[in-house]
Amino acid sequence: MLQNRNIVLGVTGSIAAYKAVDLASKLTQAGALVDVVMTRAATEFVTPLTFQSITGRPVPSDMWDSPTQFEIEHIALAQRAEVLVIAPATANVIAKLAAGIADDLLCCTVLATRAPVIVAPAMNVNMYENQVTQANLERLASRGFAIVDPEYGPMACGAVGRGRLADTETILAAVERALRRGEDLAGKRVVVTAGGTQEPIDPVRHITNRSSGKMGYALAEAARDRGADVVLISAPTALTLPAGMRTIRTVTALEMRDAVLVEAPAADALVMAAAVADYRPAAPSDAKLKKGGSSGLVLKLTRNPDILSEARGDFVKVGFAAETEDLIRNAAAKLKEKDLDLIVGNDVAATDSGFDTDTNRVTIIDRSGNREDLPLMSKRDVAHKVIDRVVEALAARTDRERRGSGGYASPGAGQPGGGG
Repeated sequence: MLQNRNIVLGVTGSIAAYKAVDLASKLTQAGALVDVVMTRAATEFVTPLTFQSITGRPVPSDMWDSPTQFEIEHIALAQRAEVLVIAPATANVIAKLAAGIADDLLCCTVLATRAPVIVAPAMNVNMYENQVTQANLERLASRGFAIVDPEYGPMACGAVGRGRLADTETILAAVERALRRGEDLAGKRVVVTAGGTQEPIDPVRHITNRSSGKMGYALAEAARDRGADVVLISAPTALTLPAGMRTIRTVTALEMRDAVLVEAPAADALVMAAAVADYRPAAPSDAKLKKGGSSGLVLKLTRNPDILSEARGDFVKVGFAAETEDLIRNAAAKLKEKDLDLIVGNDVAATDSGFDTDTNRVTIIDRSGNREDLPLMSKRDVAHKVIDRVVEALAARTDRERRGSGGYASPGAGQPGGGG
């Protein structure tokens, strides 16, 4: 996985900088081509010569150093990088990246790269838990940065809490995940639905829900970033349409149903993250309804079709269950009722996850009953966790097909991963 891959390792001015030496060593031992970029403050803790001795490559730390081989250093590094990981990342550098400040070589390289960026914070517990630092981390996560959370334990300053740099193996796993993301859905077609449908009452009013579409858009972007040909079927949202995919705009549940039934049969996976209205007005008015008398307005509603149940074909089918109580029981029942491969349940009554937030806390259940409870994380990270399970389900399906056709399958292949 790491052989001959170009990794840029950013090291900032934290006492944990010495741990980055082990990370650089492990990456180099695995065959990666590691370019270390140090901030001025980092050189007060570890010398550039240390990293140069390990990686066998020059270690720039100053914007005004002579360009290597006539290259503009930060542009050359940014273009060469397949993954850029900052470990340790101080509160100061995190704040600068969140604000788009580019006053040193490392920050310029981050702004100039199109590679995945991994940020591994390390700092005093009070600095880490400060609401400004947390807001900056959330801002980075919303832009697609992968955050490797720090660990809990004693720190150099004598405090005990969360703020220790994650261990080397955890950061290495994040680097490998980032490298796989551009490859594991190559050649696959994924259909994603997003947003909340709007069911008209009259020309100026409609029935809808609180869905912002953020989770669905994050899923579409995650599938795209991992090489899939993505079709996004979107109900109305205030979000900017993501690039690099075909988008079909819909408004009502019936319009979304029609689009899904056309697109899904040719898909390898259908991920229904949209909040589809269960009911619609039976007879929407062509003209604006007036207030009328004191008796109020009575609407007759009719049931919308169940898109997930109607969508059938040889594809992995993923549903979402937004619940306010009995999350696991209700999600498991929905998975069975709609014949899903995976269901993602989330408690939308929580204030820090669910509708119209940048974070989510979900439980993923597969058709075998396997359950994975994810902690609170950005919707982008949740999206990649869900796509991880889709990839596993597709691999298991391919393995079963190979076995069924009499082809060879290696021992241990086809373990349950959510497919069915």
